Amino acid sequence: MTNPHDNPAALKELQDAIYRDKVLRARAMTSGQRCSDVFELSTFQFHLMHGGAMKRLGTDDAEAGWQEVRRSLDRLAKVHDATLYTTTPPASR
Repeated sequence: MTNPHDNPAALKELQDAIYRDKVLRARAMTSGQRCSDVFELSTFQFHLMHGGAMKRLGTDDAEAGWQEVRRSLDRLAKVHDATLYTTTPPASR
């Protein structure tokens, strides 16, 4: 098999196939399976944030890491509440 990165059309075909497989797999899931996946991804993300916070603080203290995660999430909530950040795009003109 040739390297798809050497051929833009083959690379696009591979990307489309991966995306199609992901969509089909997601469509075949039950609501319970989707919910379980969301919790798994959320837990993983929190642990990544915790590791990053501990590295940023330069500490091995897990509690200090979780306090930093909480501080960061509180800061994001304040920004969101102040409408400085939104998940919806601006209205079209």
